[in-house]
Amino acid sequence: MQKTAQAPSLHNNPTLIKRTRGERTFDVLNIVFMVALCLITMYPMYFVICAAFSSNIELLMHPGFLPWPMGFNVGAFRLALKHPLLLSGYKNIMIILGVSLPINILLTLLCGYFLAAKDVLFKKPILALIMFTMFFNAGMIPNYLNINTLGLLNSMWSLILPGAMSVYNSIICKTAMEGLPDSLHESAKLDGANDLVILFRIVLPLIMPTVAVLLLYYGVGHWNAWFNATLYIREDKKLPIQNILRAVLIQNSSIFNSAVTENDRINDFAETIKYSAIVITTVPVLAIYPFLQKYFVKGVLIGAVKG
Repeated sequence: MQKTAQAPSLHNNPTLIKRTRGERTFDVLNIVFMVALCLITMYPMYFVICAAFSSNIELLMHPGFLPWPMGFNVGAFRLALKHPLLLSGYKNIMIILGVSLPINILLTLLCGYFLAAKDVLFKKPILALIMFTMFFNAGMIPNYLNINTLGLLNSMWSLILPGAMSVYNSIICKTAMEGLPDSLHESAKLDGANDLVILFRIVLPLIMPTVAVLLLYYGVGHWNAWFNATLYIREDKKLPIQNILRAVLIQNSSIFNSAVTENDRINDFAETIKYSAIVITTVPVLAIYPFLQKYFVKGVLIGAVKG
């Protein structure tokens, strides 16, 4: 016995429901708005890339909108990449990241584990002290005197130790840990595991998306930081990359010019070298985002489920 074909039902196939004119108009306007927003957001980066690969003279002759590189030239990149201060700035920021990130994550995990723990003695007053440091700061002059008293002036430790832990990031870590079932802790303690074993062998693997986001937060924060180095570092060779970029953009390239030979003719790239320096210092951070994107949404929005 053959089954008769049934006509498609509107209830079973929502795509057959006729859309109103208002809904179609809203979709079109929404798409136009989002495309315009993307263009407005992307154009400054596109402008910097085009200006970096342009000829210095033609760039100065074409102010305003830049549709493509004017007189394609990579001389500014060659000059920037062989400059000793730019290379030393890269080396310094890599050292800072290599030393800071393990310290940042370790302290954040320990603080988050304490904040997420239950029935801890004196937890409320300790939590109040921790939260107090989040909202109040001693100020620039007391911090400078503190760094000077500790003997950290003109040392990279002055850029690592003061920001070793963020209370905000610790709260994110705490929220992720609170989302884990209590049975994990109870069963681990029955097997004789102490808190360090529970934290690093049970809790840490389960909150790796949050840890990836925290690494991104700390890493971008260290990469973009320049003010502390301006206060505490006295030698140009110890400055991180953002301070070298600041010297190129704001200080009329005075630091950048100091180590350039006469054969380099930096005046031929006075404008384009600024944009090439921006590209060189921005590309590494942008290259990291695609690898952490799959963890980003889950790690940041974890507090929306359990606060």
